[in-house]
Amino acid sequence: MADGQRSTPVAQPAGAGHDSARVGIVVGALGVVFGDIGTSPIYTLQTVFNPEDPHPVPVSSSNVYGVVSLVFWSVMIIVTVTYVLLAMRVDNHGEGGIMALIALLRRHAAGQGRRAAAVLAGLGLFGAALFFGDSMITPAISVLSAVEGLKLVQPSLADAVVPITAVIIVVLFLVQRRGTAAVGRVFGPVMIAWFAAIGACGVAGIVAHPGILKALSPTYALGFLAGHFGVAFFALAAIVLAVTGAEALYADMGHFGRRAITRGWLWLVLPACALSYFGQGALILKDPANVSGPFFLLAPGWARLPLVLLATAATVIASQAVITGAYSVASQAAQLGYLPRLRVAHTSESSVGQIYVPWINWLLMVSVLTLVFAFRSSAALAFAFGMAVTGTITITTLLFFYVARSRWRVPLWLLSGGAAVLLLVDLLFVAANLTKLVHGAWLPLLIALTAFTIMTTWQRGRQIVTAERERREGTLSEFIAYLRDDQAATRTVAGTAVFLNRGSLTAPLALRANVEHNHVRHEHVVIMSLQTEPVPWIAAQERISVDALGYGDDGIIHVIARFGYLETPDVPAALRLLDPQLAEGDLRLEEASYFLSKIELQVGPAATMAAWRKRLFIATSYITADAAEFFGLPRDRTVIMGSRIDV
Repeated sequence: MADGQRSTPVAQPAGAGHDSARVGIVVGALGVVFGDIGTSPIYTLQTVFNPEDPHPVPVSSSNVYGVVSLVFWSVMIIVTVTYVLLAMRVDNHGEGGIMALIALLRRHAAGQGRRAAAVLAGLGLFGAALFFGDSMITPAISVLSAVEGLKLVQPSLADAVVPITAVIIVVLFLVQRRGTAAVGRVFGPVMIAWFAAIGACGVAGIVAHPGILKALSPTYALGFLAGHFGVAFFALAAIVLAVTGAEALYADMGHFGRRAITRGWLWLVLPACALSYFGQGALILKDPANVSGPFFLLAPGWARLPLVLLATAATVIASQAVITGAYSVASQAAQLGYLPRLRVAHTSESSVGQIYVPWINWLLMVSVLTLVFAFRSSAALAFAFGMAVTGTITITTLLFFYVARSRWRVPLWLLSGGAAVLLLVDLLFVAANLTKLVHGAWLPLLIALTAFTIMTTWQRGRQIVTAERERREGTLSEFIAYLRDDQAATRTVAGTAVFLNRGSLTAPLALRANVEHNHVRHEHVVIMSLQTEPVPWIAAQERISVDALGYGDDGIIHVIARFGYLETPDVPAALRLLDPQLAEGDLRLEEASYFLSKIELQVGPAATMAAWRKRLFIATSYITADAAEFFGLPRDRTVIMGSRIDV
């Protein structure tokens, strides 16, 4: 963003009160938010009744009614109640998602319940790590499941499914750097066509066997659980696939608003998905052989190839949504100090949510392709998929109730009752997916554990480096007094120097080195501290402040620039928000030189961390984005001065 301020998302026009604007927001949400959950009908029931499952569910009339009822009520409880009606009421200045909950927890940690909030923030961080696993598995299973429809259209194409999937995925990741702005306009209409198509196919199946509508009654779901618990429990590991993408509803709330997402879900997505599930159930009741591909078999023969093409488009959109989500989570994690500074490119001038993180993009592409060639089918990947989804949902539910208690002061007995019911449902799904541990559920746990270890190691290492750096830098007030008393015997040179500093209490290493070794200082010195606040955006009028150093006659000022955790700091743009007379007259920022302090890390003898974690921390530091580029500094006027610190 050129002016360092938050631009207005296209999904939040000023005339939001007009019907056309409201419809536009809902259509935009349909194209981005619901891709993942909207493509779940392709593989959910097929996976439940998969005969190759290590715990297969026999195809019988009672089991079909029970499974369809369980699918419907799982969607109602987890998506409609937990996310749409409850979680989306808790936001961090309009932003949702698990990283927003972590930011809220960190804010509450400063008050009462500090230890509990810190523990839950760590749990939330593991939930964010699980999301990275989800973002790797979703494109693989979604695109695979869609392309597998070719086997029903032309069985001879079975061997081409994996290569075609790989090509689609490679193309998908290659175009990420161009951003979604150009294609985003067609996402909404494509998904509307998708939901209309699967709803119509579902109606056709229901008309052929209207008795399936009895499964709307929760008694069938409860009866299936109570009467066939052994079968129903293992079925939950696949039924959870019906709620994949629920986290996206919450994570994308900041771009479209709670009202638009709620309307899109209740008016179109939920009815269409429900009709598809009931229609597939009716088709399986008609002929158990249809369990091999009930979603595509619902369509008449002439419509199956077009449905495969539409499904492929829908799964690409679903993949796009989760990939963008991974960019956002990584960017937010970096701003909150859990990951190194990453290069983030904003791909749209009108929508702040459209970003591109190159390092994450290529990591995801390699990971997704590896999963496609390793598992080779959506059914095999489904065993791994459920674990990531259930883990993230359970942690989100837990964090929500803690934040809700702190925010709303709801009576504990009432909150505990609701939490007990929803967490019981979530934990049943987690337990069921743990039975698939040796069949693939270990994969998202391994990915999450790896990501969690990296993030916590980076956070701890950063604390160690910051402490040592502060010791070397010394206090800012004493160093400024040292300069003002002319004890440094420095020579003043013309021009303005901007020294970037991580905090507001210590002197920048680059400034100290310039004075102690070169014995010079600039006529005008700006010591600039950047602060990342636990809110997504900072208003322009709150961006800049000048602390107690004031506008001294010696030309030294201390500026604090505040940025939200969703923003990419733009230092020159922030400085232009200073008093115009100061910025354009005295400082002449267009000619200013920028000084950065670069730290070289090495393993030290101190027992600050385990040796392997020290090496991991140093290895992770190599992906740190170039500071000058990250802060928007002009290359030809940036000076970097180094220092070495032991970890």
